[in-house]
Amino acid sequence: MTALRLQAAYRYVPHRIAEHPDTDTTFEAECLWCNWATAPSTGDSASVDVECMRHTGLSGHKSFRRVRTSFAVVVRV
Repeated sequence: MTALRLQAAYRYVPHRIAEHPDTDTTFEAECLWCNWATAPSTGDSASVDVECMRHTGLSGHKSFRRVRTSFAVVVRV
């Protein structure tokens, strides 16, 4: 009887992850004390931060959850 010999070949291909070039990054925030929230902004986080500071000035609420949403793509290097 002939023995069956199996060989495995492992190939490692380097990859990297990056922001998807065809999508925008969205920024938004919500107050941790009430139901207030900003409208999503695709520009930069500065306008969302200003809205949070404005809300703090009007309500005294100082804690927010900030969210940055982006899409990613994995590509071979």
